[in-house]
Amino acid sequence: MTGPLSVAPEPIPGHGLLTGRCAVITAAAGTGIGSATARRLLAEGADVVVSDWHARRLTETATTLVAEFPQRRVASIVCDVQRTDEVNELVRGAAEVMGRIDVLVNNAGLGGETPVVDMTDEQWARVLDITLNGTFRCTRAALGYFRDAGHGGVIVNNASVLGWRAQHGQAHYAAAKAGVMALTRCSAVEAAELGVRINAVAPSIARHAFLDKVSSPELLDRLSEREAFGRAAEPWEVAATIAMLASDYTSYLTGEVVSVSSQRA
Repeated sequence: MTGPLSVAPEPIPGHGLLTGRCAVITAAAGTGIGSATARRLLAEGADVVVSDWHARRLTETATTLVAEFPQRRVASIVCDVQRTDEVNELVRGAAEVMGRIDVLVNNAGLGGETPVVDMTDEQWARVLDITLNGTFRCTRAALGYFRDAGHGGVIVNNASVLGWRAQHGQAHYAAAKAGVMALTRCSAVEAAELGVRINAVAPSIARHAFLDKVSSPELLDRLSEREAFGRAAEPWEVAATIAMLASDYTSYLTGEVVSVSSQRA
């Protein structure tokens, strides 16, 4: 397909949507949506704490962001979202280093391609633990911080259209992302009394170097061609929606899942 939107646009400049805020982003190392979100929030005026379980990649990402945004504060904290103690330390450490936390972006997730008939208990459990339980652990820790801090905040979760849509070999990932959607809705109801909004994005496909390395190029090409624009999203396009949900432009929006795709189901 060709058309005016079949070629990815260049990233738009920031508009100060998050000036004066501090954001924590999980799974922010590398080339995916997490690092793109860190870059977008910095462009919108926020200071950021990037987190990931991979220390070397995290350091490289933080160093790059510091060079790109010298006027902003960037910190990095290693965290494995499978470990409650590390998650709690991420929130405590980020608040200590930055003085406060205003936004949490739960981006950590793990996929894979395995039919149910061939899936092991370990494969199922690992995807569910990182993608769903990790989001729960971080949400719980952040809500505890926001409750005690008393200044409210925002949580944005990274879900997926596979929380609605069926795809071969993705039962574990789809189940986890559907759980993230349900967690978003229920926790948002509880968080309202704390002055906290919780929403999620549900991208279809956003291509980047790491995804191309771990997935079949044929599958990625096929999925990209199904989109209305005939292409996958750029990570920054998903990140821009996350920035909007983190900002006061969506001050009355909570418990919602925004599909960053032409194909919700």
